Amino acid sequence: MALLRNSEKADRPENWEAQLRKGCLELAILASLWERRLYGLEILRLLEQDSNLVLAEGTVYPILSRLKAEGLLESEWVEAEAGHPRKYYWLTAAGKIKVVGMARFWSSFANNLSTLLKPVLNGKGGRG
Repeated sequence: MALLRNSEKADRPENWEAQLRKGCLELAILASLWERRLYGLEILRLLEQDSNLVLAEGTVYPILSRLKAEGLLESEWVEAEAGHPRKYYWLTAAGKIKVVGMARFWSSFANNLSTLLKPVLNGKGGRG
């Protein structure tokens, strides 16, 4: 087992942080498509800009394929004026229903957890 120096350890996210981000990807991708059609690179940029989720291209495309196979997304290739064609994705009716349910659950979960964390973040209490 390799041990990391403190500086190396500080640069790498802890496992729980990575797992939390990984668990949010499907919701984040579906939510990114709520207002309009986007192609893959636009989705990546939007996730990075709006949620600080920085993903490699190789991460998002398998998720998009799975969501399409589940009937939550549709896609089509569109010729670009300059360059290569782009595959645009958008939510289906089932995808819209799914993301609304996921967003409601996430909002409730995050609010409840925030209530639990408030004393920790305020530095109050601390039994033991």
